[in-house]
Amino acid sequence: MTVRYASHVNRKTTKQTEPIPGEAQVQNNAGGYVYSVDKWARLQRFLILGTDGGTYYVKEKTLTKDNAAVVDACALEDAARTVQTIVEVSDSGRAPKNDPAILALAIVASANLAETRALALAALPKVCRIPTHLFHFITYLKVMRGFGPAVRKAIQHWYARWTPEQLAYEVVKYQQRDGWSHRDVFRQVHPKLSAEVQPILRWAIGAPFSPRLVARKTQGHLKDSTDGVTYPAVPGAPPIIEAYEMAKTADTPTLLKLIREHRLSREMVPTTALDSPEVWAALLPNLGLTAILRNLNKMTGVGLLKPMSNDAKLVASWLTDATALKKARVHPMAILNALRVYSAGHGDKGKLTWEPVREIVDALDAAFYASFGNVTPTNKRLLLALDVSGSMGAPIAGTGLTCREACAALALVTANVESQYMLMGFATSFMPLAISPRERLDDVVKYLGALPFGGTDCSLPMLYAQRKGLNIDAFCIFTDSETWAGHVHPQQALRQYRQSINPTAAEVVVGMTATEFTIADPNDPRTLDVVGFDTQTPEAISAFVVNKNDSKRTAWYLSPRGLVPGGSRQTQGQVSRARQAVAPGCRGQHGRLRPHYEPLRQCARPPE
Repeated sequence: MTVRYASHVNRKTTKQTEPIPGEAQVQNNAGGYVYSVDKWARLQRFLILGTDGGTYYVKEKTLTKDNAAVVDACALEDAARTVQTIVEVSDSGRAPKNDPAILALAIVASANLAETRALALAALPKVCRIPTHLFHFITYLKVMRGFGPAVRKAIQHWYARWTPEQLAYEVVKYQQRDGWSHRDVFRQVHPKLSAEVQPILRWAIGAPFSPRLVARKTQGHLKDSTDGVTYPAVPGAPPIIEAYEMAKTADTPTLLKLIREHRLSREMVPTTALDSPEVWAALLPNLGLTAILRNLNKMTGVGLLKPMSNDAKLVASWLTDATALKKARVHPMAILNALRVYSAGHGDKGKLTWEPVREIVDALDAAFYASFGNVTPTNKRLLLALDVSGSMGAPIAGTGLTCREACAALALVTANVESQYMLMGFATSFMPLAISPRERLDDVVKYLGALPFGGTDCSLPMLYAQRKGLNIDAFCIFTDSETWAGHVHPQQALRQYRQSINPTAAEVVVGMTATEFTIADPNDPRTLDVVGFDTQTPEAISAFVVNKNDSKRTAWYLSPRGLVPGGSRQTQGQVSRARQAVAPGCRGQHGRLRPHYEPLRQCARPPE
């Protein structure tokens, strides 16, 4: 009888479909019990990973509603911190897409408190940097609230921040999106802008540059045609607008001249002209890195990018420029997805085909690693464990990549700088993965996509290491935390491993979906939860693994910029490298301020 009772309250070995006795766990979507991240950690997950396509268990609509409620809760608790987080993630390019940040800003801009709304609207230019972003923001805002005076004023300031030349370029390049055009916005906002930009406004709304009489309505009916407001004539259109209008009917030589003289972008050129390699050659110097990534397939298909050509070498040099990638906010996920499609020789949609150019494929592979910046090697023994179960077959961040494919590429960023590591995969069994940083990423993606699916047991990495007697300094587990299939919880397996082999072994959980779940115990100072495919994640892993084993470090700090390891030998450069998305496992009281930091929050001290 005693033995039977003991099995009901066993805190050392508990099935994953049951909570660990005495611990605050929640049930995940697969039926297993895990821990829950706090609202601020989940906000970071939503901003970086988004909810496009949902997850294996949760539909996109439900997941978006859940995360919208999280944004509301964060704004209610601390509006300034919420807006600061949105701006920081968006402006630093840490997320594959800007849409979640725009949606979050619209939610905060629709809050009940006027002070909260004002904070969000003041951040509009930092999050919505181009007209396409603004159109997205207005679309979200219209379903939550109307165009009040504060919104009109914020949008007016958004347009007023451009010089006339910049505004003309933006209005021509980004003319409409989501059913909104600049004309629609101007009719809603009635912006009062300087005289220098009036020709641009006239062109955007389709009005003549000559004197213009606008009749007014009274109770929905037009007054007499002679009764209204007369707007004076304005000078002719700016050169960029004139060039755009001429390009619509220009022959090829004239079009090439217009592109070179006025730096026309792809969006300003007639679609019928985009089948010409000469047109793309003229456009190439005007394209940003994001536009280049999106049009590699077309430029190769029309014959501009050829093996050993000067244009291919030029594009390859741009793609591997780490400084330019950071400045352009090119996210590693965008590069990885471009590599996946480009190396296939055909798109997911459409009939366009091309023969991939080796120089471009190699450049994309190098650009992926370069986009993460300099990752510091830990010189520790790492077990990189990739969840390849069925639930990881869900798409990530609205791309054609699955979570399992993306987490493999992310793990290779760490493996690329480490000398002691193991790369393993797990579902309901633990298996070695035949991948390495020496392989091209497109081959790695194909390999991961062909693996068999199965259930999820996140305890397997620790159980495997204990059974094999492996001395591991840190387990890095890339997963969606939808674990359920094991007879022991991951945290219990980690505790057993520490008792038998390495008492200071750390655990880093890389969350690959925007849910509330994690297998990282928030009360364990040797565990860390980070957001998958945050550009700061590899360096955050490195900083945590190194510092948790350094006895001269005195504490961990959680600053508004991320995780900061404190200590007597700490340098400002090390602090910069330690920034990361979120550290929900950190808890504690306010720590001593360091002179060059913003107010920090002291976290649990790593074990000696």
